[in-house]
Amino acid sequence: MTEFRPGRFEILPPIIKNLIIINSLVFLAQYTMQAKGSHILEDLFALHTWQSPLFRPWQFLTHLFMHGDFFHILFNMFALWSFGSILENLWGQKRFLIFYLSCGFGAAFCHMLVLYFENQQLVNVFNSLSPGEQQYYYAGYTAKLNEATLGASGAVFGCLAAFGYLFPNSIIIGFPIFIPIKAKWAVLLYIGIELFAALKSSAGDNIAHVAHLGGALVGFLLVYYWNRTNKRRFY
Repeated sequence: MTEFRPGRFEILPPIIKNLIIINSLVFLAQYTMQAKGSHILEDLFALHTWQSPLFRPWQFLTHLFMHGDFFHILFNMFALWSFGSILENLWGQKRFLIFYLSCGFGAAFCHMLVLYFENQQLVNVFNSLSPGEQQYYYAGYTAKLNEATLGASGAVFGCLAAFGYLFPNSIIIGFPIFIPIKAKWAVLLYIGIELFAALKSSAGDNIAHVAHLGGALVGFLLVYYWNRTNKRRFY
């Protein structure tokens, strides 16, 4: 791993800056299209389950640059800047981009596995219906399968996990507990909340908790692998 040199740090390093710009421009395009009553961008570029006719392979990448509302993108971009800028300065542009995209892909893959098993029972039941019954339930059936997943949260959770591993004793203040807390405990708290929410799986919860956990797991495994020879911690 490259050496840690605080003197070389940039407040807004290039990859972080470009990610924020791209996410902001895409969100503006989403908002503009939705104002016209169109969801074509979500249909084409948000992530859809494998069973959906809207699924396309490129959605594993493109969904990372889309968001559901203003607060969704605000929190994700702030967290990306807070933790990702330190990682990019530490690793360099190329390694950070590989890390960020790997966490995003890992999060998406974990989420897709969950969606597949959740929806397969619905698919089996629908296929067992008569043609008339299928026609009656078709609108609700396709609406369920075509639900979109979007956002950079999985990749951001990977950044959070990596930061907690490399800077375990650094003090951070973050949502939802606005009190100083060491990074290692903050990461464990976030992971615990996401794990509880994923296991609880309450009705009406549209947050991809498994994607968050998947991104954090990939982030931890990557930074652990890259750091395996020297086991360095910076604070």
